[in-house]
Amino acid sequence: MQITLNLPDDFAQLDQATLIQEIAIALFQQQHITLDQAAQLVGISQSEFQQLLTNRNIDVSETIANDPDDEPETLILESLHTSLQQIRDGKVHPLSELWNGIDV
Repeated sequence: MQITLNLPDDFAQLDQATLIQEIAIALFQQQHITLDQAAQLVGISQSEFQQLLTNRNIDVSETIANDPDDEPETLILESLHTSLQQIRDGKVHPLSELWNGIDV
């Protein structure tokens, strides 16, 4: 993994907490970690981290990566591969039968 990190010229003067904060922000912006993971890395709540980003004019809505309800990409691709194989093998069901036995 490679990240781009913008630090001030006097970064050697920064304390460890500030450096971790800058790394967390960069990882989040470049979509390597989620908002929650970045907040945990910094040691603050998710809302506090979101406010930190807002204070820096970083648009959180476009960079939130990974909704916890989303399935991992590998699982989705694996499921798609299985479905395509079932189609090739003729293991298909008519659309009218898809909801049979499901009570809503």
